[in-house]
Amino acid sequence: MNEDSGPAKDKKIIVDEDWKAQVEAEKQAAAAQAQSRGAGQRRKGPLPPASLSLLASSLGMQAMIAMGLVAGPDGENPEVDLDEAKHAIDLLDVLWQKTEGNRTAEETAMMDHLLHELRLGFVTVQEHRKAGSRIEIV
Repeated sequence: MNEDSGPAKDKKIIVDEDWKAQVEAEKQAAAAQAQSRGAGQRRKGPLPPASLSLLASSLGMQAMIAMGLVAGPDGENPEVDLDEAKHAIDLLDVLWQKTEGNRTAEETAMMDHLLHELRLGFVTVQEHRKAGSRIEIV
């Protein structure tokens, strides 16, 4: 039998102490960066009450961000991810279907308008990407 083919328990993993220290330093730096980012993005007031409209708006915003239709906090155009955008729109459509008969007139109108606008935006962004052009956010 070959020495390399022995049982797994006989194999040893050797970890360099410098590597451990480097990984620990990177973890601490990442944690500090996340904490400083979080501190600058704290809420200014109370959260709005939970509602169907808020949930629908949140999914709509995710779709718009994924389509690159909303500028990032630095003013730059975000990277377009049409699969993510389609997923958010599909989730909103599922919410639309599952709440049929339980929505107020205002909720129905808002969700109908939101789905319509998101679908139009998706097709527009898709066409621009096929043509090789970008949509600039003004």
